[in-house]
Amino acid sequence: MNTHKVTFAAVAAMAAALSVAMIVSSVAAPVQAKITPAEPASCENPSGSQPPGQQPNCQGEGLTQNPPTPATNPAGHAPPGQQ
Repeated sequence: MNTHKVTFAAVAAMAAALSVAMIVSSVAAPVQAKITPAEPASCENPSGSQPPGQQPNCQGEGLTQNPPTPATNPAGHAPPGQQ
């Protein structure tokens, strides 16, 4: 019966030490993934800049319509809920 108590105490101590180590490592190592933000549709003039006051849909001659781009993670996929 005494062996069970000692074994349980050893397992509990290891579990507590492991949980503290996991918490410390998660706080010490920040997440490295970067989400590239989504960009709305836009217009470009022949020089490659956006005309002032333009709405997402191009109005005028010589303008190129750029489609919207979704948010992407480093793997190139849209994160859940960011589409």
